[in-house]
Amino acid sequence: MERPFEDFGCMVFDEREMGDRLPRPVYDSWKKTVANEGTLDRPTADAIAHAMKRWAMEKGATHFTHWFQPMTGGTAEKHDSFIEPGANGEPIARFSGKMLIKGEPDASSFPSGGLRATFEARGYTYWDVTSPVFIRDRVLCIPTVFVSYNGEALDRKEPLIKSIAALSQAATRVVNLLGDKDVRSCNISVGLEQEYFLIDRGYFNKRLDLKLCGRTLFGCAAPKRQELDDHYFGSIPARVSAFMKEVNEELWKLGIYAKTEHNEVAPCQFELAPVFSSGNVAVDQNQLTMDILRKTAEKHGLACLLHEKPFEGINGSGKHDNYSIVTDNGQNLFSPGEKPSENIRFLVFVCAFIKAVDTYPVLLRLSASSTGNDHRLGANEAPPAIISIYLGSYIEDVLYSLYRGHESQPGSTAAKQDFSPVSTLSYIPHDNTDRNRTSPLAFTGNKFEFRMLGASMSASFPNTVLNAIMAESLNEIGDQLEGLKYLQDVREKAVDICRNIIHDHKRVLFSGDGYSSEWVKEAERRGLPNVPSFIEAVDELTSEESVNLFTSLNIYSEKELYANRTILEERYSHIMGIEVRTMMELVRKEILPAMSAEYGFYSSILQSAGKKAPAFITGRAAEIGKMIDAVSESLQELGSVWAEIQTISDSFRAGKEIYYRINPLMKKLRADIDAYEDIASREYYKIPLYEDMLFNL
Repeated sequence: MERPFEDFGCMVFDEREMGDRLPRPVYDSWKKTVANEGTLDRPTADAIAHAMKRWAMEKGATHFTHWFQPMTGGTAEKHDSFIEPGANGEPIARFSGKMLIKGEPDASSFPSGGLRATFEARGYTYWDVTSPVFIRDRVLCIPTVFVSYNGEALDRKEPLIKSIAALSQAATRVVNLLGDKDVRSCNISVGLEQEYFLIDRGYFNKRLDLKLCGRTLFGCAAPKRQELDDHYFGSIPARVSAFMKEVNEELWKLGIYAKTEHNEVAPCQFELAPVFSSGNVAVDQNQLTMDILRKTAEKHGLACLLHEKPFEGINGSGKHDNYSIVTDNGQNLFSPGEKPSENIRFLVFVCAFIKAVDTYPVLLRLSASSTGNDHRLGANEAPPAIISIYLGSYIEDVLYSLYRGHESQPGSTAAKQDFSPVSTLSYIPHDNTDRNRTSPLAFTGNKFEFRMLGASMSASFPNTVLNAIMAESLNEIGDQLEGLKYLQDVREKAVDICRNIIHDHKRVLFSGDGYSSEWVKEAERRGLPNVPSFIEAVDELTSEESVNLFTSLNIYSEKELYANRTILEERYSHIMGIEVRTMMELVRKEILPAMSAEYGFYSSILQSAGKKAPAFITGRAAEIGKMIDAVSESLQELGSVWAEIQTISDSFRAGKEIYYRINPLMKKLRADIDAYEDIASREYYKIPLYEDMLFNL
């Protein structure tokens, strides 16, 4: 009888495995290091490394690697064998504490944004003791941070870890001031819902745009799209079910609680959601999940598309980031609780979140942005680029009632009840409102769901930003609560702080349809920023406010922030360059030849039939002739403007030129191609169509 959960976590050197294999003093030392209450000495590290090596070799591992996340958005690894020559030349397996803790991969070819010269190759990886070691493909993978010779972060993990530390300090302080002295630290709990597309690999291999860009650069809509909503939560196709089964088994072996799987709205679109875990681990596990989705798809003759908008005219893919703050004794600080004192704390943390979001909306927009996500944000399946918060009517009414002089909305709960700060905090229900899928940041009972992230993105930077802005907001609240002698005074002051925050930051609260054009106008009236593109949002990274935020919390140095900005700008230009060149190559080598061949077919009929040729043949030849001219002219214009932009040395200005000049030209060329595809004969037009790719699983 098959027991699918028997192997759960079998490929993870987790706390349970360490407890079984390590001497108690060594295990306790490791636990103190994880809790940031100590450091590993060399003998302790050697003992851990020896136990880890024995466990890995028992599992069939022959190599180890420091698994890290450079600023490419993906992961990287360099494999080293355990095997070394012994004193007499015989092979022995060796893995020391030094090898475990520190590695030195060549760092010269990873993005650095000018932090280092091209010829400076040295970089270091350091073991992240808070994320478990695991085995993949017979390789022991050690999660690490990645830094330069001078100590600057060359990855997204180190800033994330620093931001968690900053948030822990700020949140713990506020919790202690509000009366819970037993809390010693806090962490974030994160759940990352992953959307993706699956198509037959045969079609994928015939589309250069999918292979090189991850999305279709042209393609007219299929006769059927998603208008019937029949794919959403529908019966999972047998081929996909087999794929999902293997994905789940691989994830479970790695200790990842893959919990939910289902059909999404668009044809061939699916979603996988795990059980929430601590933030740093959740981000690592999501990177593993994306890799497993891609590699498992290949084994099943499929291609997994993680691009935010692989197909025009149907929904794109996101990665919803469910975010909450949890104490070391398991209390969720975004949970309303049942006691009045807990509810005061709940309102303080919700108000801190409101203040943080309204203070740094463009930074949040940037954190969830990418080149691919520009095609999704603001479309009908994703939140708009305008940052707002949905709390639900119940909590919103409670908050609005706190600040003086507010007139409750007609028919609201606040209009019907007397909301004094004490009487109404005795009970706040968890499911106090419906959900709002159009909100970028929606409160969903005991967490905030950050719905803007793109499917292909690493979740490190979005959570780093959330941690940083919350830490600053909580620090300011802590400063106001500090020094009060009596707990009752602290709670009354906390209510007053909440009142002032709502008064000052209520503009960011919105419960309506975030997809509507009316909201765009209303947001402008409120003074909320609406940054249309990823490249323009990049400017916020080095604003005075952002620099002060990150440097004051010791998350990024100013030098690192400017380097990150350069990397983002260059990445945008590189990705767009790949798309432009791919589009032009496809037009020259596949599309125009197909059009010309079909034009030749109709022209030959006209030549032989003369005046007796059917009107359809005459009209179709003329129509395709005009289309060839239109595609050719659009191609030439795109190439000319692209060449012009390549002469611009300022990467930010070049990026804006690409967004405002190249994107419209690509859309125009796409429209010209799609017009032909709509009437093209399959005898000549061999490129897989949307109906082929989306309805053949």
